[in-house]
Amino acid sequence: MSKAGEFTGPSGVVYRDRKRHLWFSSIFVPAIVFIGPLLYLANGNALMLWIPLVFYYLAVPVLDMLIGEDRSNPPEEVVPQLEEDPYYRWVTYALVPVIWGAWFFGAWFVGTQDLPWHGLLAMILLLGGTCGVGINLGHELGHKKGKGERWLAKFVLAPCAYGHFFIEHNKGHHRDVATPEDPASSRMGESIWKFVLREIPGAARRAWKLERERLESRGKSVWSLDNEIIQPAIITAVAWGTTLALFGIGILPYILGTAFWGAFQLTSANYIEHYGLLRHKTKTGRYERTQPYHSWNSNHMFSNWATFHLQRHSDHHAHPTRRYQSLRHFDDVPSLPNGYFGMFLVSYIPPLWYRLMDKRLLEHASYDARNINFDPDKRDALIRKYGIQHGDAPPRIV
Repeated sequence: MSKAGEFTGPSGVVYRDRKRHLWFSSIFVPAIVFIGPLLYLANGNALMLWIPLVFYYLAVPVLDMLIGEDRSNPPEEVVPQLEEDPYYRWVTYALVPVIWGAWFFGAWFVGTQDLPWHGLLAMILLLGGTCGVGINLGHELGHKKGKGERWLAKFVLAPCAYGHFFIEHNKGHHRDVATPEDPASSRMGESIWKFVLREIPGAARRAWKLERERLESRGKSVWSLDNEIIQPAIITAVAWGTTLALFGIGILPYILGTAFWGAFQLTSANYIEHYGLLRHKTKTGRYERTQPYHSWNSNHMFSNWATFHLQRHSDHHAHPTRRYQSLRHFDDVPSLPNGYFGMFLVSYIPPLWYRLMDKRLLEHASYDARNINFDPDKRDALIRKYGIQHGDAPPRIV
């Protein structure tokens, strides 16, 4: 590497990472959560608490539309250098104290201020969103092989009591993604409000089952400290217990609310990332290898900078150990019309979601029922509504 952000491959090709400093958006965007409470402390108006939420759910989708998409990829021959550059890891590390600082600051703020109901709701949504950022960071760190990054993943999952994600996502979701067996893959015709009732408990059950099997295979008790679900749960218990001791039992609804909303941010991401997409079974009865076209992709720049390229989800599922800075765009993969912040809002209104996404799904699936992961309760009605072909045919064997 000749200078910061510039990489030279073995053949002499030179690649300059023009997004190098833009990754700080992944720290700046979550840090906006502090603005609302600080404005409230300055003027006492609880409506100020909603300003960051307006930025997240209205301004960011507009910025995605205005700034547009980035379809560029780093040359493969410089990817090893790109992934070895410690700068990108330090950006992720720097977000850890922001997440925990925001969580404790939020607890202090709610525990010491006399907020109206809408102010408390704003704080639950704000800090729950920060927990969602923690889950996303835990997602990036949890896929890595180093013990330090994997422990940091458990640490940032702890504020919203979602430590089981460390197991569930890596060993469960990545194995079963885009199949009817996966509780974290949404189905065509399934609303997010139906999906959440299947995804959150299903993910927890799968995580515990996977960890129990791992420990039993090693002759260890599932209740030992070797359990990688119990480890972050202890951190959660310490953090929540400390907060309750400082501010009393009255703060418990706020803590539980932020934990749920944080988990629901993951639910929202899972819902839009694999909606209706289906992997096929091979002649051996096993599912085909996960390919880029088994995930919905988004190249919208601003929200990708703010989420460590989470939205280049097609490459992530095809190559899960690849670091965020080297994730690639692929042509001819199913693509979302906006970034995640905008698509979350759309998904919360099921008729709008179906109107926007069902046609895209059908075009990707060639209007063939064998290529679609249906909600079983809606399958026949959807086949009739859209004139989908091969409705009675068995799944294609590849």
